[in-house]
Amino acid sequence: MELEVDENDLKAAGAELFAEGGRRGIRINGWLIETRRHSILNSSTFQEWEQKLDTSHLPEMVFGENTLILKHLSSGTNIHFNAFDALRGWKQEALPPVEVPAAAKWKFRSKPSQQVILDYDYTFTTPYCGSGTIEIDKDLNEGETSKETSDIHWEDCKDQIDVVALASKEPILFYDEVVLYEDELADNGVSLLTIKVRVMPSSWFLLLRFWLRVDGVLIRLRETRMHCVFGGSTNPIILRESCWRESTFQALSAFK
Repeated sequence: MELEVDENDLKAAGAELFAEGGRRGIRINGWLIETRRHSILNSSTFQEWEQKLDTSHLPEMVFGENTLILKHLSSGTNIHFNAFDALRGWKQEALPPVEVPAAAKWKFRSKPSQQVILDYDYTFTTPYCGSGTIEIDKDLNEGETSKETSDIHWEDCKDQIDVVALASKEPILFYDEVVLYEDELADNGVSLLTIKVRVMPSSWFLLLRFWLRVDGVLIRLRETRMHCVFGGSTNPIILRESCWRESTFQALSAFK
């Protein structure tokens, strides 16, 4: 269900909504925040991704063109989330496969001539926390400029996201949820990577969540939260927090 936004709240915040094609978003306080949602990868692009990632395994549903983009126009800060970078993180981390008693009976995607061997992380667990760059205008001769791009540098700090402030009854001007990829683990659970964003008059907040359930065996949750309070600073301050939680079904049943 799409969020209904009061036009008076938008006007008071100096914000503007936009929507065209598969793009939706908001312009507010020097930020351009947008989401893009499209269909899953077609077979040819699916094969291209397998080659680029050097793998013969990808989730059943990969939404390759889905993304969330947050641009701070004056500083050139660009934070974005996409399935390819998330799967690249999965491939690089290469966690050992979750042991499942019934795994031998699972019908994972493979060529008929190949024997199915669970020697990879079939849950597609990823350490991905988002992608980010900073674009800086560089002066050239005769008054010309070019864009110089560098990766965002995150620094450790003691500040924490103000959860109490986020729970206040401030109006939500924009909200969306984007699925990056999903796999039903051959009907033995679910593996899901999503990104949610909401924008208020005072700030924006996002949640990147990897959720895994292997039926009867394991539940795993990896989350990254980001929060940015709007201000007059040229360089925005963005707080980022990440966590990893998991438990076996056996351990959880002990709390009943």
